[in-house]
Order: sequence, then structure tokens, then C-alpha cells
Amino acid sequence: MKILVTGADGFIGSHLTEELVRQGHDVRAFVLYNSFNSWGWLDASPEEIKNNIEVFAGDIRDPHGVKEAMKGCNMVLHLASLIAIPYSYHSPDTYIDTNIKGTLNVVQAARKVGVEKVVHTSTSEVYGTAQFVPITEDHPLQGQSPYSASKIGADQIAMSFYNSFNTPVAIIRPFNTYGPRQSARAVIPTIITQIASGKRCIKLGALSPTRDFNYIKDTVQGFIAISQSDKSVGEVINIGSNYEISIGDTARLIAEAMGVEIEVETDEQRFRPKKSEVERLWADNSKATKILDWEPLYANREGFKKGLKETAAWFSSPDNLKRYKADVYNI
Repeated sequence: MKILVTGADGFIGSHLTEELVRQGHDVRAFVLYNSFNSWGWLDASPEEIKNNIEVFAGDIRDPHGVKEAMKGCNMVLHLASLIAIPYSYHSPDTYIDTNIKGTLNVVQAARKVGVEKVVHTSTSEVYGTAQFVPITEDHPLQGQSPYSASKIGADQIAMSFYNSFNTPVAIIRPFNTYGPRQSARAVIPTIITQIASGKRCIKLGALSPTRDFNYIKDTVQGFIAISQSDKSVGEVINIGSNYEISIGDTARLIAEAMGVEIEVETDEQRFRPKKSEVERLWADNSKATKILDWEPLYANREGFKKGLKETAAWFSSPDNLKRYKADVYNI
């Protein structure tokens, strides 16, 4: 199968691209065009992976390039998006252009080219603060940040093409994915990079919100499972661990995994506006289990601790740590 992966240069996209190649698929990796000829995280992939992918440099906001990239492909796994919540507070236009218009470009091209399936990537942030737990796919959607609002819009655009034109769209809704290569804009790399850089007083924002963290290997297998399931077309499916933990407790588990003692200092610039903070996320993953026969391998507290150890080991490598600015707040 010829598969186009948009956002292949990013955190989840690079891991997914590598796994698809390992499974023998013909992969075209859509990366953001830039003057450095950088393929993002794919630059760090093993040579046997890089030698077996076709790289297409473009911009998801350009409909012509998206259509050109899609030609000859059977399936599209659409991950390209802007994801940083703080950045969306002062640059919301870019989120509309990238997340909503970019998704429109993908489904429009898919309709014209006639691909067999589009897997569109959503996010647990569209649920906002949980009104009930665990959160099922029927939970109300709440745009508590420009980012989450743009992803709600993108999801609706994608599903509208299924409803209007019978475009074969499936929506995967991962909860908080973590693991090697993740941006330090996310809380787990923020904590790990500070500790790995020798700090013992760790700067964080709010400590009480809870999250359902999902290890990258489980998220990748979720993408592959939804791509292979005929039953997923026209569906929105949560991919989460079904385990809830606070940010404060997460910091303590990371310190334990790295064998250090830490103090946590709250940093005002890291707080979201009060009504924008998502206080609670906890995934109901029963639909994924039923439809996809998918289950997380890094589930519950023990699975989370295992994932944190693997993540901390990757970030603690000097070659990897030097890519990050642990002393700078990344918005």
C-alpha cells in the first residue's frame, strides 16, 4: 500500500513513518518545506528507513502541493498541524490556516484523487475539561483555546466530507502522547530535560490538572489499527491509556524514574488563562478495543512508569539532550 503521511517530520509522524516502513509499506513522507532541506525528526532516522521513504517537501496550507503529494497514494494519514496551546493565544490565525484549511486541503484532494482512506488526527483537547469521566467519544466538544477550537473545526471539516461526499474518513483522537522526540512544549519533556540538565528545582505551571498519558508506541499502533480497520470509517475513536494522573504526580514519577529528588517551583508564565485550562482528561478507550482490537501496552501506573523510563533514557543521552533548551520556556 502506498501511504502518504502528512506531518511526517514531527514527533508522532516520524515514529509512525518509521513503523510503516518496517512493516513493508511504501511511504511518502510529507514534510514542511524549508530552506535548510530539513526533514525534521526523519533526519535522525536509521539509514535503512531514510533509504526507503519518499520525501515530499511542501506546505499543508497549499492545496496544489497537497494534491500533488497525494497522487498515486492509496491512503492518507493526516498528522500535519500546529499543536502548541500557548502559541495559539497570540497567533491564532496560523492555527486556522494550518489546522482547518490544511485539513480541508487534505480531504478535498482525497476526494478528487480518489484515495481509499483518510485518517485524520484529532486531539483530546477538543473535549476541554471533562464533564464526565472516563471521556467517551460522545463527550461535548469545548474550544477552551484557539488551538482546541481549530482542531474542533478540522474534525468537523473532515467528517463533513464523509457525510456529504462519502469520502472514507476515520478520525483518531489520541490523548496526551509522550515519548522520545517530543517537543519540550509538552510537560513530560519539560520535566525530563530540566532534570537531565542538572536542575533539581523544576519550573512548571499548574500541578493539579490531570491527563491521560499515552506512550508513543501505543499511539503509533493505534494509527495503524485504525488505518487497517474498515469499521473505523465514519467513526471518531479515542486512543488513550484509561489511566488518569495529575501533573504534580507525574513530576514525582519522573524524578523517581531518573533517581533524583526534586522541588517544584510554579512559574506564572507557564499557567494557562483560568478558563482555558483543561482541568481533567481521562480516556474511555473501550471503542478502540471493540472496533480496532487495540489495547495499550503501557497502560495503568506500571505501564506509565515503564514509558517514563524509556523516555527519560532517550532524553538523557547527550546527543539528544543537546537538541533542547532546558533553561528556556518553550511556548
